[in-house]
Amino acid sequence: MPTHILYRINAALERYLPERRLFLKSDTETRFIRLRPTTQAIAIGVGVSVFSWTVLATAILLLDAISAGTSRDQTLRQQALFEERLTLLSSDRDLRVDEAARAQERFNLALEQVSTMQAALLVSENRRRELEMGIDVIHSTLSRTINERDAARLALAQIETADGTAGASDAGRARDAVATVALLTDALDGIAQERDMMQKEVIVAQGETEKIETALKASELRTDAIFAKLEEAVAVSMEPLDKMFRAAGLSPDDLLDEVRSGYSGQGGPLTPISVSTKGGLLTPEEVRANAILGGLDQMSLYTLAAVKTPFAMPVTGSFRWTSGFGYRRDPKGAGNRMHEGTDMAGSYGMPVYATADGVVVHSGWDSGYGRLVKIRHDFGIETRYAHLSQLRVDVGQRVSRGDRIGDMGNSGRSTGTHLHYEIRIGGRAINPMT
Repeated sequence: MPTHILYRINAALERYLPERRLFLKSDTETRFIRLRPTTQAIAIGVGVSVFSWTVLATAILLLDAISAGTSRDQTLRQQALFEERLTLLSSDRDLRVDEAARAQERFNLALEQVSTMQAALLVSENRRRELEMGIDVIHSTLSRTINERDAARLALAQIETADGTAGASDAGRARDAVATVALLTDALDGIAQERDMMQKEVIVAQGETEKIETALKASELRTDAIFAKLEEAVAVSMEPLDKMFRAAGLSPDDLLDEVRSGYSGQGGPLTPISVSTKGGLLTPEEVRANAILGGLDQMSLYTLAAVKTPFAMPVTGSFRWTSGFGYRRDPKGAGNRMHEGTDMAGSYGMPVYATADGVVVHSGWDSGYGRLVKIRHDFGIETRYAHLSQLRVDVGQRVSRGDRIGDMGNSGRSTGTHLHYEIRIGGRAINPMT
């Protein structure tokens, strides 16, 4: 820098930073160091820069620490909410299944009672018709007999008023007519008594018929109430299951179709009511019953799908969540990168379990994953368990939910003992927390 420019700078700074001299005295001589204004300004600038950098770095470290603590607390809350939600869904599902089973038993009992009442009503109706036909026959017979009796009485009166010189044959015919009239009178009395008894039986049968009709109506009301409760229970039970699968990124319709194709057997208590062999149509009650049975069958398919879907936890011991799903700062210093799973830190050698039934498709070393186990499940789902210290399954082995497949470790691209757990649907990684 030219001397005249440096001189001008020193002269401008002289008012704020006057020249200083630092004396250094020894036994033999005294020396001094001249601190010009520019030297002082440079020293002050360097000090301020160092102080500012120290404050900024401290603030960044504090913010990182606070952010890490907040993320950990959020993750713990999410885990608690997730486990509470699973518990509530499981309890509600079991309760609804029990209610549906009890309601189905009550429905079957009501159907049996209705069938018995209908049979009794049919027998009573047939009996009433037979009695009416019998009364009609008796009435016609009685009318004909009364006419014959009146004719016989008229003939007898004519005979009694006839000439007394009639022959012996006429007297004999008169005696025969009197005997016939007496016989007809006895027969008419018996027929009249039988008619009265039949009328009493008809009255009793009509009372029984009314009682049966009243009981049948009450049974229909009870059946309708049972149907309403069953339909409500099925609707309430289906909604949370449907939401649960949709929240996990799975299509409930595709799941049910695949489960149904794997369980295509027929028969059992949930078999739909079929059409009569006589070609008759289903009654409204049978249509509603079929709809309810279809809903119960769909609930059974949902239950099978839930068993085959990885909704369980891969570790059961004490652990802490260290990193969630999504973009994060790479722990190895490679910038922001996508983290396609969830990290659970625990003790070295902690057992790791399969979260659903499936087949092992990989068990070995895989680059940054370290010791890795891949399990292929139904519905195009795959789970991955990385950084293991020991592998306990082989490729091609079929495992069930809860089977031990390895031990937690620190193999591969890892900064500490933990389990990296992934769930993939159709090859695409999803958030295991859902």
